[in-house]
Amino acid sequence: MGRMRTDVTIEASVGRSPRIRASGGLAVRQTGPHTVYLVGTAITPLGGDHISVTVRVADGAQLCVRTVAASVALPGRSTQRSTAAWDFTVGAGGVLDFSPEPLIIAGTAEHEVTTSVICAPDASVSLREQVQIGRSGEVGLGVWRGETEARLDSGVPLLVHALHLGSDDALGSAGALESVFRFTDATRSNELSKIGIEGDPRDARVRLPLPHGAELETWMGSQLPTIRTH
Repeated sequence: MGRMRTDVTIEASVGRSPRIRASGGLAVRQTGPHTVYLVGTAITPLGGDHISVTVRVADGAQLCVRTVAASVALPGRSTQRSTAAWDFTVGAGGVLDFSPEPLIIAGTAEHEVTTSVICAPDASVSLREQVQIGRSGEVGLGVWRGETEARLDSGVPLLVHALHLGSDDALGSAGALESVFRFTDATRSNELSKIGIEGDPRDARVRLPLPHGAELETWMGSQLPTIRTH
């Protein structure tokens, strides 16, 4: 029926295991000194559900966040829309690597996600997001909307970005997305900060340099590849 609220908080500090609090449809399992996995404990998100995940990496700490499997957004009985909010804070010298498995938008589901990133100027951040409209053999009728805002802890903006999957445009309807936000030593040294478009514009990967050495790499196409490399 939906209407489930899921709240997760993960706090990484130097010299100790991450502090974890979780309720609702997600649990968190630590698999290494600096690695945790999000594990689904219920069918979520259904229409009406809300997922809130807060990740804090203290000064000098490291954290790698993964998921054990792809998640599926499903329409609820009374509403098709579900929501999620991801909030990341990374302190001075902190390292965050966030790369979950894809989110599948099934049937007529509509899922909206907001992502907020606040980081120190010398932090290292990599955030990956993958979305697929429609399950295998299913005509993609669902909708996904994502908004991302990243800024330094001084308030200086790095990125304000919005994407929408499941609507037609002049090039046709894109059904899949992979987006990676990076703020690392490599991007700050401009080793990767070059605008590049590879392949057909309807199935292309674009790398965009951002202020203060951040970078956004985006791919949109018809279907996510079966095999990918972290």
